[in-house]
Amino acid sequence: MTNPAAAAEAATPVTHEENAHANQFALLGQRRFAPFFWTQFAGAANDNLFKFAFTVMVTYQLQLSWMPPSMAGLVIGALFILPFLLFSATSGQLTDKFDKTKMIRFVKNLEIAIMLIAAWGFVTANAVVLLGCVFLMGLHSTLFGPVKFAYLPQVLDARELTGGNGMVEMGTFVAILLGQVAGGLLVALPNVGHTSVAVGCVLLALVGRGVAQAIPRAPATDPGLVINWNPISETWRNLKLANENVVVFRSLLGISWMWFFGAVFLSQFPSFAKEVLHGDEQVASLLLVVFSVGIGVGSLLCETLSRRQVEIGLVPLGAIGMSVFAIDLYFASRGLAPATHDMGIGAFVHQAAHWRVMADLALLSLFAGLYSVPMYALIQLRSQPTHRARIIAANNILNALFMIGSSVIAGALLGAGFTIPQIFLFTGIANAVVAFYIFMLVPEYLLRFVAWVLSRFVYRFGIKGETHIPTEGAAVLVCNHVSFIDAVLLMAASPRPIRFIMDHRIFKVPVLGWLFKLAKAIPIAPQKEDPAAYEAAFAKALGVLREGDLLAIFPEGAITRDGTLQPFKGGVMKIVESARAEGLEPPVIPMALTNLWGSYFSRIELRGGEQVAMAKPFRRGFFSRVGLNVGAPVPPAEVQPDALRQRVSALLAS
Repeated sequence: MTNPAAAAEAATPVTHEENAHANQFALLGQRRFAPFFWTQFAGAANDNLFKFAFTVMVTYQLQLSWMPPSMAGLVIGALFILPFLLFSATSGQLTDKFDKTKMIRFVKNLEIAIMLIAAWGFVTANAVVLLGCVFLMGLHSTLFGPVKFAYLPQVLDARELTGGNGMVEMGTFVAILLGQVAGGLLVALPNVGHTSVAVGCVLLALVGRGVAQAIPRAPATDPGLVINWNPISETWRNLKLANENVVVFRSLLGISWMWFFGAVFLSQFPSFAKEVLHGDEQVASLLLVVFSVGIGVGSLLCETLSRRQVEIGLVPLGAIGMSVFAIDLYFASRGLAPATHDMGIGAFVHQAAHWRVMADLALLSLFAGLYSVPMYALIQLRSQPTHRARIIAANNILNALFMIGSSVIAGALLGAGFTIPQIFLFTGIANAVVAFYIFMLVPEYLLRFVAWVLSRFVYRFGIKGETHIPTEGAAVLVCNHVSFIDAVLLMAASPRPIRFIMDHRIFKVPVLGWLFKLAKAIPIAPQKEDPAAYEAAFAKALGVLREGDLLAIFPEGAITRDGTLQPFKGGVMKIVESARAEGLEPPVIPMALTNLWGSYFSRIELRGGEQVAMAKPFRRGFFSRVGLNVGAPVPPAEVQPDALRQRVSALLAS
């Protein structure tokens, strides 16, 4: 039977030529991505131009007894977030049910209507009308959110998701920055400020709608879905859908925590600039620029650091950086020289101590980009296409709740007498605790981080033929066995988790044994030594294939003691035959690890007449070249141990 979601995704007009590009920036020259990118860019810019101009107008230009300037930012922010809580569940359903391109165009039509009303509100200086438009723009963003992240995996392949998400994340923060700058400048123009903002908002909405017309079709993934209009029950249902995949659900919580973390800093920039740094409004804007540039750079770095795959090993790296530089920001903010008046940008940057503050802000936001982009890509990759948008809608609800929680906790800490630098310190420490908790709940993050570090800082790890590693469906990976860290390097090469069948003795090796237990590797003992453990290992291996996951086996049965490829045993045949008996046809992927013999983890040293590993820590130093060559899949019907060995041998020589 044909999977309707798969068929819908296959119907998306994406060609092989479109997929072939050197890096994420090349996507801006392709129709499947560029119109979407500029559409979302224009929308984010318009949101922030409108909100910031309105905030400035209420704060500095209008005298409203019912909304004092000190409350303006809070009221506008709360009104904008409220629709995310009320309508995210419905918007996720609409995105799954209807063509995503049609949804995008509908949302952009709605934006034009809202901005026309807002234009009248600006021209007449009607704060009530503009507050209503804040709520409506929040609704606009609520409807666009699930489309934004569900569209990408439908038009990009798995190896493009990290780069595509990085571009979108970078574009969003640049648009936010430009929108706020434009809003502040336009509304301050003498005599024509309000009219200029009105014209700017309408023009940006029209530009976004015009670009959206060029977005190619993205068919519905669940056209038969019956809409549940009850937001409470549907929100609960969406959370249950997300919770069906533990890694996805914990990733949703991880992203929401990032929004909590970021909201603390963004909300405190004006007060931090004035009360701690003794700077004026321009200094507050400079902090926002530094933060936004950091996020953008971190987002773009993700593809470079991940070899164009969904590399969640970057998430722990991002979490570490976020905590380190948030905590250092506290120390950098202590003992700054007192000022008799608020400094402008020139005086501010003239003091060396302020450069440390800006460096901390830039680096903590850069690491936040490294943290968030792989998580978004992972959610898109691992969610079922039929309800991907609803899971993203659940994420938007969680994000909103965490951001509200951020405001409440920050307000409570300030009320209790905490200083702003102390709140930054508290947030940095809390981030370390939360990150550690998430990584213990989902060890895959930690495992991928170890694999990422090992493949980049201990070795220079090159991969050939990585496109042969399946991005979905069951498969059996067979590889030569050269060292104790072969499995870790295979983890680094694969965009998906791998379950390994491994000699039970390797679990006794310090550190590595713990890592392989975290990876849920399957221990196997020789049949003569422990028949029950032998059969249990193959039963578990069959279960991995039954679940549609990747299974890896080292068919030599042991790590080589002389650097040569040993005969392949019959275990791989037993696995393939058992799978075929159940109607499964997993392809077998031959692989060859190269240049690992002679490294610290290989059995090259002779001690007491026995070949041992891990005897000389710096035997080949750091950054020695090793590689993985991946061959074309072998159909199960053609699998034979000797023929597989010949394929692996040929890969070793290539």
